[in-house]
Amino acid sequence: MANSVINARAIGIADLKDMTDARVALGRFGAGAPTKAAQAFLLDHARAREAVWSSVDQEGLQRQLLDLQLDAVVVESLAGDRSQYVRRPDLGRKLSATSLAQLDAIRHGDDGFDVVIIVADGLSASAVDINAAAVVGALADRLRRHGFSLAPVVIASQARVALSDPIGEALAAKTAIMLIGERPGLSAADSLGAYVTYSPRSDTPDSRRNCVSNIREGGLPIAAAADQIIELVIAMRMTGISGVGLKDAVAKLEVTA
Repeated sequence: MANSVINARAIGIADLKDMTDARVALGRFGAGAPTKAAQAFLLDHARAREAVWSSVDQEGLQRQLLDLQLDAVVVESLAGDRSQYVRRPDLGRKLSATSLAQLDAIRHGDDGFDVVIIVADGLSASAVDINAAAVVGALADRLRRHGFSLAPVVIASQARVALSDPIGEALAAKTAIMLIGERPGLSAADSLGAYVTYSPRSDTPDSRRNCVSNIREGGLPIAAAADQIIELVIAMRMTGISGVGLKDAVAKLEVTA
């Protein structure tokens, strides 16, 4: 009986490995982890560090966007390099003067655009290189089908989430969608996050953003993520609200409809 209980328990724990990328059912060797598990930990840690410190392949991304018939413009924050970006998050939220002038030049007067999609390195260049083009393509198709006008895709370097505010404001965009590399963990270094803000302005608080996270293979599939993001964009247009108040605003509309 004892052996059957132990075997059943071992099988149950091992089955968890098929359900999650988290470090479960590693086993042990004496008082420590087995060599294979220890080496996997070191490899994942190296991947996470590489994701943070490497740079996005901007030229490759621009080629992919061109294949999707999407124009792009490259901008940068006030963070001068990766080291400063990591140490000074505030600079990653501000647009450089040169970049601001670039965006002013393509702004469509006071009418602007319905939506601007921003692709930012954030804390994982790997996430952008692997996932961004496919997500942008899925979003662009859906936005066009709903009749939204699109600004050129903005590729932002040394960017924090809040950099979407001055970008959206400069382009007079009604909604900004920031696709950004999420902070890598030891089970995934390639997760892309989407932050959606209605009426972005330089003083927009984080409470006015909605997030769709963990967009990657093994996480939230790209098609499902694009559907969720479009639902947010439509709801924001209907209510004129984004962030923590959006759910209640949509509920009130449904009650009065």
